Amino acid sequence: MDDMEEIPKKVPRLGLRHLQAGLLFYGLAANTVLQLNVSVAVVAMTNGTTLNNSDPPPYKWSEEKKSYILSSYYWGCALAQFPAGYLCKRFGSKAVLFWGTLGSSLLSALTTYGVYVAGWKAYCAIRLLQGLCQVTWPCIHQHLANWCPTAERTRLGAFAYTGFDCGNVLAMYGAGMIASSSLGWPGISYSAAGLGLIWCGLWLLLGANKASEARFIGEAEKAYIVGDIQRSERKEPKKMEIPWKGIFTSVPVYALLCARCADSWGLTTMQTELPTYLSGVLKLDMESNAVFSALPFLLMWVMCYVYLIIADVLLRKKWMSLTTLRKTYTSIALWAPATIMLSLVFVGEGQKTLVLVLVTLSVGVSSAATIGSELNTIDLSPNHAGILAGLMSSFTNLMALLTPLVVGVLVTDPGQRSQWQVVFSLAAGVLFAGNVIFLIWGTAVTQPWNESKESRRELEPEEKPFQHTKLEIAADNSDGNVVGLKLNCTSP
Repeated sequence: MDDMEEIPKKVPRLGLRHLQAGLLFYGLAANTVLQLNVSVAVVAMTNGTTLNNSDPPPYKWSEEKKSYILSSYYWGCALAQFPAGYLCKRFGSKAVLFWGTLGSSLLSALTTYGVYVAGWKAYCAIRLLQGLCQVTWPCIHQHLANWCPTAERTRLGAFAYTGFDCGNVLAMYGAGMIASSSLGWPGISYSAAGLGLIWCGLWLLLGANKASEARFIGEAEKAYIVGDIQRSERKEPKKMEIPWKGIFTSVPVYALLCARCADSWGLTTMQTELPTYLSGVLKLDMESNAVFSALPFLLMWVMCYVYLIIADVLLRKKWMSLTTLRKTYTSIALWAPATIMLSLVFVGEGQKTLVLVLVTLSVGVSSAATIGSELNTIDLSPNHAGILAGLMSSFTNLMALLTPLVVGVLVTDPGQRSQWQVVFSLAAGVLFAGNVIFLIWGTAVTQPWNESKESRRELEPEEKPFQHTKLEIAADNSDGNVVGLKLNCTSP
């Protein structure tokens, strides 16, 4: 697959396809804030770090209860991803993503009241329902497949996915600053709800499932996108059966699944537990915690663009195949954090600056996964990218669900560095193993089951008119001085 084909001169360099990528960026950022601000909120609610004296007293929740709160979102999310892929395929990414984000935003607005009334159990229930509304990943994969021409797939896809990194920064830094302000921890949920609702309005007005359905697109851009996608799909019929057998017997799919699950384990460890680690081991106050919790994800966001520029050059100059690029970037995203996490095990408690540097680097370099493995579903099957993304997200969310529960068992006292050493060692082992599997069996080659059965069906014997015909070369007379050609047809 060549990811850097020529773009026609009449096509605008900045068009509606870029606006769609921008909307996906904002939508992913908003949904990430709705997902991750709980890790800061729980610290604020249990440590009493708000500045408003009228706020309710901090909640005395055990580490076990906090692990339930942190993981409950992923209970619903794991259940939602696979159906979300089907719904996206059936009804289009615009409707599914709109209703999912709207539901999650409204639930976020109800969080404060729910916690006041029923405590941590209500918080778990609300988070579970928000997880059921999380349909972002399958919809983004499908939307990108419908809007990204081959020549711009890596560029637009990687830009859209950096919304995740932006959301991480907003969730960590923004939530920490809000919690330490007069708004207190309730402000975290209200601000996230507002961010999501604003996006819903923009998406409803400007979003479109396909270029052929868009209201504000120019004819040249529409022809470019539709023509390119039709060529990549080999003019497949609009309604295609989902190749379940092909998907579930595909070795590259399982290799990608292992890489995605490993990445999810390592990243979720930092997303959900970093504020607790910084508060417990390094004894940081709320404002400092917010800064140093957000800094790794800020680096992750910046590195995403660095990786994108490098990948763009490598593909344009044809110095790397797409498969090699995916494996190289996945190796950076998994093995580099694994090495850094192992280093954290041996760093002493008095080396606070070195710990903060290592934590920042371990998260920052992992953004290579955006180009390395996250876009690989579109490589394997452009026609069924949403289905594959839903399948991947179901399992990665199971990893995200298990991570806080496992940490809750391993870490009974957040101030004990030795307990966190076990957490980091386990994460490093998972990251290392996931990349080994992807290096061996991963690929960026589009799989045969991406096409319809009609396109893959071989001709039957009666449809092969020259099946029983062969060309013979033989001597034409007894002395062998003349060579003759004879067409021998045994078909009737």
